[in-house]
Amino acid sequence: MGYFIGSRALPMDRPWTADNGTQYPANWLRLSSTADRDAIGVSWGADDPVYDQRFWWSPTLPKELDDKPAVDVDGKELGYTQTGLKTQWKATQNQIAGSLIAPSDWRIIKAKETSTNIPTAWKTYRAAVRTSCNTRQTEIDACSTVDELKELLFGSATITRQQTDSDGNGVVDSDGNAVMETVANPNIATAWPTEPS
Repeated sequence: MGYFIGSRALPMDRPWTADNGTQYPANWLRLSSTADRDAIGVSWGADDPVYDQRFWWSPTLPKELDDKPAVDVDGKELGYTQTGLKTQWKATQNQIAGSLIAPSDWRIIKAKETSTNIPTAWKTYRAAVRTSCNTRQTEIDACSTVDELKELLFGSATITRQQTDSDGNGVVDSDGNAVMETVANPNIATAWPTEPS
């Protein structure tokens, strides 16, 4: 939120000049009354909407999910592929898996150099990280909208919803109010495994 004159945002605590050339001191917006501001056309307005720039170009324009040939404004192909969100987030899963496995690499090297066995818990953990990575990438590929992808990767672990009976109908109490329950969010990605202690 902030003050505007027409469509121009006015800076707080800085001097500014109106379109007619009148100069105002840095403290004018703070010290002026509503009547003073109304008299010259200064209004309180909303800032630009907030949106997640990882998934959206603007509040109303989502990024592409899939890789597409890059084109110029006339629709002519530019000879390279524009990377889509799915490809970007699958690569991120590889990076996360690598960062989870890397701290235990020394255990593998030690076992090979000393001809000893790798502890089973660490073998299992490293395999589980790779499996989780592959599963998460498959889940990313299954998303059909940007909102689904964002929910998959950053959704809440639990959701609150109306309970249902065995026939799938919503359960209500004696006053006709919906009976709610908190359950695990079925739309989030497979969890990464926990490192052995």
